[in-house]
Amino acid sequence: MRALIFYFSGTGNTKKVAELYAAALKAEGASVSLCELPVEPSAIKSVDVRDYDLIGIGYPIHSFNAPKIVLSLCKSLPKLAKTEHKIKTFIFKTSGEPVRMSDVSSLKMRALLRRRGYDAQNEYQYLMPYNIIFRHSAGMAGKMWQTAKALVPVDVAEILTGKKRLPKKLFMGGVLAWILRVEHWGAHVNGVFYRASKSKCIGCGLCERTCPVDNITLRKTEDGKTKVAFGGKCIMCVRCAFKCPTAAIDIGLFKSWKVNGEYELNAPEQNPVLTASGKHVNYCKKAYDKYFADAEKRINASRSLSV
Repeated sequence: MRALIFYFSGTGNTKKVAELYAAALKAEGASVSLCELPVEPSAIKSVDVRDYDLIGIGYPIHSFNAPKIVLSLCKSLPKLAKTEHKIKTFIFKTSGEPVRMSDVSSLKMRALLRRRGYDAQNEYQYLMPYNIIFRHSAGMAGKMWQTAKALVPVDVAEILTGKKRLPKKLFMGGVLAWILRVEHWGAHVNGVFYRASKSKCIGCGLCERTCPVDNITLRKTEDGKTKVAFGGKCIMCVRCAFKCPTAAIDIGLFKSWKVNGEYELNAPEQNPVLTASGKHVNYCKKAYDKYFADAEKRINASRSLSV
């Protein structure tokens, strides 16, 4: 089996899960190609998807939708004729909270795929630590990661055996998702208000080099200091603010939600509260508890079958 996995990752969470998928598929004997977005449309068109038996598409949920970059990918995939063999397709997504609204995030994406001849019959969501809103505790981040590591092989086995799994329908879900896609252009507006602190910025250029949409430019001022300019192409992936080594970047109108710095996902197990301070200890608590309970049930069921 040959598998092709496209993914977009803002700060690295979805990339980590994509790599878990690649490892799990390889363990099942598949050859796997990973393709990180964005790439030029011509590059996508040069990939002959007909050479693959399985296609996966991964993304971080943005305002209960797939990022525009991912929707653009779906529009760029070669159209399959009705007479052609259907390529098995699956979707995986990451988010910081497992609320019911997340179930609508792929509706537009699945519709685009169907029009191109790809019928995604499997969709999975994985909790990964927030890169915006607030910072999860090390214990909670570690629990999320360990759960994802155990869950992905279970989901891969499900995909390969042909068992379908899609989120339950949500009343007015399509309308809600359509309204919330305002984030696609709202991100461009908000991006103009990004700022880099003159006192904190060290001019390393990391933000400019790693911005996925080339929205950041650095230039030297007459006094020899570095000025960081933000354009109107921002997609609110918050990669620049999250990875800035000196926490110099504020994310516009959402600066109070900024989270900075990588998580240590393999740290020794600690009490998995939501934040170290306990400020958000009851935030979506029922949803978190249900996610972990459901994941444990599926993982244990898979283990019992393999014994």
